Amino acid sequence: MSDDLKAPGFKASELITGLDSAFSKYSDTERQAQIKKTNGIFELQVTNGAKETVTWTIDMKKTGTVYKGKAQPKADVTIILSDDTLVDLADGKLNGQKAFMTGKLKTKGNMMLATKLDTVLKGAKAKL
Repeated sequence: MSDDLKAPGFKASELITGLDSAFSKYSDTERQAQIKKTNGIFELQVTNGAKETVTWTIDMKKTGTVYKGKAQPKADVTIILSDDTLVDLADGKLNGQKAFMTGKLKTKGNMMLATKLDTVLKGAKAKL
């Protein structure tokens, strides 16, 4: 499964496969708790230095999974950012609000839900 998530030339590929791995380690109870806490579908549109874009979806509304491609059903929030910005957010080197305020991150849809992405990333990191 996680090989399907990789995108050549994207540093965030490792992060996304790590998320998938962490989600797969959740017990059903933990997964349901995360879904209940987050209740949203994030579509990440990530662009690398070569100006290539890949889309990953984190479903924390129904399945508690991550997959490559557009959100099915529709995303609650679409987050548009660079490969480096996503990696920095996940590593805790960058704060989501600061990234948004400085234009490194753009959102479409439920902006308040975008603030929960940080919680999802940290929760998954703790599981690894």
